[in-house]
Amino acid sequence: MSKTRFIFVTGGVSSSLGKGIISASTARLLQARGYSVTIQKLDPYINIDPGTLNPYEHGECYVTEDGAETDLDLGHYERFSNTPTSQANNITTGRIYQSVIEKERRGDYLGETVQVIPHITDEIKYRIKLLAKKGEYDFLITEIGGTVGDIESLPYIEAVRQMRWEMGKDCLVIHLTLVPYLSAAGELKTKPTQHSVKTLLEQGVQPDIIVCRTEKHLTQNLKNKIALFCNVESSSVIESIDANSIYEVPLLMREEMLDVEILRKTRMKFRHEPDMSSWEDFLFRLRNPRREVAIGLVGKYVELKDAYKSITEAFIHAGAHNECKVNLKMIHSEHINPDNVRKMMSGLSGVLVAPGFGERGIEGKITAIQYVRENKIPFLGICLGMQCAVIEFGRHVLGFEKAHSTEFDPRTPYPVIDMMEEQKKISGLGGTMRLGAYPCRLTKGTTIYNVYKKEDISERHRHRYEFNNKYLADYKKAGMIPVGYNTKDNLVEIIELKDHPWFVGVQFHPEFKSTVMNPHPLFVSFVKAATRNNQTAKKPAKVKK
Repeated sequence: MSKTRFIFVTGGVSSSLGKGIISASTARLLQARGYSVTIQKLDPYINIDPGTLNPYEHGECYVTEDGAETDLDLGHYERFSNTPTSQANNITTGRIYQSVIEKERRGDYLGETVQVIPHITDEIKYRIKLLAKKGEYDFLITEIGGTVGDIESLPYIEAVRQMRWEMGKDCLVIHLTLVPYLSAAGELKTKPTQHSVKTLLEQGVQPDIIVCRTEKHLTQNLKNKIALFCNVESSSVIESIDANSIYEVPLLMREEMLDVEILRKTRMKFRHEPDMSSWEDFLFRLRNPRREVAIGLVGKYVELKDAYKSITEAFIHAGAHNECKVNLKMIHSEHINPDNVRKMMSGLSGVLVAPGFGERGIEGKITAIQYVRENKIPFLGICLGMQCAVIEFGRHVLGFEKAHSTEFDPRTPYPVIDMMEEQKKISGLGGTMRLGAYPCRLTKGTTIYNVYKKEDISERHRHRYEFNNKYLADYKKAGMIPVGYNTKDNLVEIIELKDHPWFVGVQFHPEFKSTVMNPHPLFVSFVKAATRNNQTAKKPAKVKK
């Protein structure tokens, strides 16, 4: 197409209604009709990016191919659309203001008084349009974080108003809102939706489509009522009922003909009916597993639903691929010790030790790894999880008493994990790690080579510390084999154990590249190994204190 259409997704009444899932589902449907689509997230907080945000504040920090630390919704975008995102797909208020202030300092505004309108809104519009400049996409979907009426969101809504005025039918606004069910009255209530749309209208924006999040089906009378009060056609009132899985939402939106409304209102051709056969096949396998397997996820943020979002979704993809339901047991690493580790690991057919930063919970992770190593339980360590496996092996196999990472013990006599040389001169936190996709060469004839079935791979990173090559020979001799290298910098990317059914540690984050259409091979292989492991068939060994 010669011209990109812009779709804005706003939200009202409440946060956490699922704007990201609606955006991703819309993209999936439009792709199924033969259109090219990308999705962008505008976040109203003043942080430059989510990289320095605590998971307790904002959940997982998602990393793109080009090394951007972004909102976790970009993970949903990639998992649904199977299209990589980039730095330009996630913009924060902090980045907008930073750019405007830098321009003012350089004199770009020629002495003008710098104001929210037009300077901030112009910068927002520029960032929105940036993705469409190359003409690669038929549709650009922009999700605006927060809810309508939030003081932080006002400049974004104003930018949408201006773009609607400037571009007419080439812009479309989808407003996601809540239709709550009051059990005492036995009724769905439309008044919150009416007020939400009224707030949007007060800011000069008329929604074209209203998507109603609800736990009960909307009657046609209710849809007509919402349409009448909110100035839209009744066909533009779309029901988004609670689903058992986020992956059901694209099919629910297809039934509600959301894609039809979008194409009609943006004057785009109806090329063909959406081909969702591969998606339906995935959902069939997800709903009809032939077996179940219990896998432990050991981390220090396990009480947070979104802290390990990409990992939990990667297990869903890999489970469906293996026609297996993965029952994840979330295990807090701070609660694990040599006295209770056997009980904590009981009944598990595989264990993943999660990534993270900081010393809290490290000893619990190391204890868990010792247990699964000695009891031949399939293991996957990601980033810090790999580093903990190296520390554990150094302490209990090589006899390196007090082996550690210099991140946690700068004076350790055995710094088996150490800061990368390029990181030692860097101060500050934001955007200073090894970030994004880097190449890795695999050793033929190894477990990991059999997983990927090729010699050269590329995976995404987010870390400052690495395996200390000073100890390489000791680890090789004792049976922990480095099997993946970044050949340019001679960095160890992957380790695996000899004489173990499946024990792999990776310095990168494979979970970021797992999608519905392309489950990550590492997770697929790990789940397969866990299904082969019969935890009840062997007597576990005790972990030495």
